[in-house]
Amino acid sequence: MSLGLPAHLAPLALGRSFSGGLHAVAATCLTASLLLVIVFQYADFNTVLWPAALALVPMGALLWFNDRARSAFSSASYLIVGGAGVYWFALTFYSQSHPIVVGDAFSLAGPKIALLMVGGSGTGLTMALTWTVAGYLVAEAASIGAIVQSGGRPEFDVLTFLSFFALVVVMVLVDMSRRIALRAQPRLHRAARDEQLDALRYRIEVKAAALMHDTVLSHLAALAESKTGGLNPLLQEQMERDLEILIGEEWLSEALPAIDSKTRADWQNSGLYAAIQESRALGLEIESTGDLAAVARLGRESSVALGLAVKQCLVNVLRHSGTTHAEVAIYGSETDVSVMVVDTGRGFSEGETGADRLGLRTSVRRRIEAIQGSVQVWSTPGRGTSIMIRIPTDAVAATSETA
Repeated sequence: MSLGLPAHLAPLALGRSFSGGLHAVAATCLTASLLLVIVFQYADFNTVLWPAALALVPMGALLWFNDRARSAFSSASYLIVGGAGVYWFALTFYSQSHPIVVGDAFSLAGPKIALLMVGGSGTGLTMALTWTVAGYLVAEAASIGAIVQSGGRPEFDVLTFLSFFALVVVMVLVDMSRRIALRAQPRLHRAARDEQLDALRYRIEVKAAALMHDTVLSHLAALAESKTGGLNPLLQEQMERDLEILIGEEWLSEALPAIDSKTRADWQNSGLYAAIQESRALGLEIESTGDLAAVARLGRESSVALGLAVKQCLVNVLRHSGTTHAEVAIYGSETDVSVMVVDTGRGFSEGETGADRLGLRTSVRRRIEAIQGSVQVWSTPGRGTSIMIRIPTDAVAATSETA
């Protein structure tokens, strides 16, 4: 189960969505300004306002580029070209013999508000406010410069300032709700992880109850009914074999007692078994549960890749988690094999791991993705880490490759 985006990707997605909304507002303002120029031009043919329309064209082009690139370069380019556009737009209106905008700041507000909606690059409230303040200052400086050059008297633009103030308030509220959502997201991820663990453990408990009924209770009944003078050799052999199954891990598989030896061989020859044994040799206590026979559904390449990926997860537990205990839960279906590595250590934030921490990125994610698998990580600082690895079975992988 996956609940939304990982915590390190959520701010990026939210920032891009918010910038897209700002750019849509900016495009609307530029369109409205263009219509305003057309209306004024046709209302009075003695004026020359068509140059103001030309000033909006490069602004629109840079706005489109900024929306696609969303980089510091594209945002700065939009502010520079937009500042020139606002200057030319205001100069065109104020240089008429009868200035149209005297006492009417609304006529100039469109391009200036569009410049406020720069969006900018980066994430976080500080970066968003920095770009917005820069847009406001550039717009005001350009319009004041044009008014002064045309011989007019600059006045305080109430409409643009109110738009700027409202945008700042919206940014603060969005940042507050984002922080609340980020605090809640680890709890949701942990709940999703716990749900998967509960499902795995439930299957194990059902299987354990059935095994206890089929072995221990039946043997007790056989002992109660047996005659004095020693156990029947066949009954004793069966009890010893069942005892080996109970003590070992083979009972966790779906295999029947008749094929326990094959299941044991498949499990012990798998890359996952080797990873667990090597990690135990390093001093990590590992509890392996689930459908151990599922590893037999993987091809050699997938089995090796799974073992190496799980080994890296277990090595990370030993090196970074602050605990020496981990759980490896296995579940198999007709289409894939899932392995969950769980620890209750200190946890981490995947997006904040250093560039030198390549284990999770390279040894786990890329290795599993190379064999058409997937990796999900749930981790909360101070509450442990769970990593779910899913790999398609041999038959499913071959089908998808030929499709």
